[in-house]
Amino acid sequence: MALRSRFWELLPVCRNPGCGVAAISTRSTPALKPEGDPLDNEAVAPQFTNRNPRNLELLAVARKERGWGTVWPSREFWHRLRVIRTQHHIEALVEHRSGQVVVSASTREWAIKKHLYRTKNVVACESIGRVLAERCLEAGINFMVYQPTPWEAASDSMKRLQSAVTEGGVVLQEPRRIYE
Repeated sequence: MALRSRFWELLPVCRNPGCGVAAISTRSTPALKPEGDPLDNEAVAPQFTNRNPRNLELLAVARKERGWGTVWPSREFWHRLRVIRTQHHIEALVEHRSGQVVVSASTREWAIKKHLYRTKNVVACESIGRVLAERCLEAGINFMVYQPTPWEAASDSMKRLQSAVTEGGVVLQEPRRIYE
């Protein structure tokens, strides 16, 4: 009973316009804003600045560096998957054609390492593949090139890494460039 009377005492205070605690509208329809000229919306800017540097790559129009024909691995890519295996760890990198590392995952990271029994076995490779695929999709990378050496391609751990990346939603082959 005491709470109900207190509430009704505070209600008139909140209805004051200077209170700032609760705004109660007296209109049933919102105020109309003046509309601008509809022809202004159709005007096209004479100059356009592309603020997304990866836009042409996503449209498959950007140039791919070809490099020399005898160079291995080939330089004809927009994004490339590199897997580095050391004595104790596995690291997977997605490298842009400019040489910058865009996304990476490694068993050196504590967040990954704490879920693994060993940091070098087949399960570690598969886990790295899953994490890398998730990070690639978050970064907007859906296609990349993977060029393993013949002995890497035959290894069971690299096959599991590839399958984990593809199951994660990333295609390990880039679309053909559109020439026009």
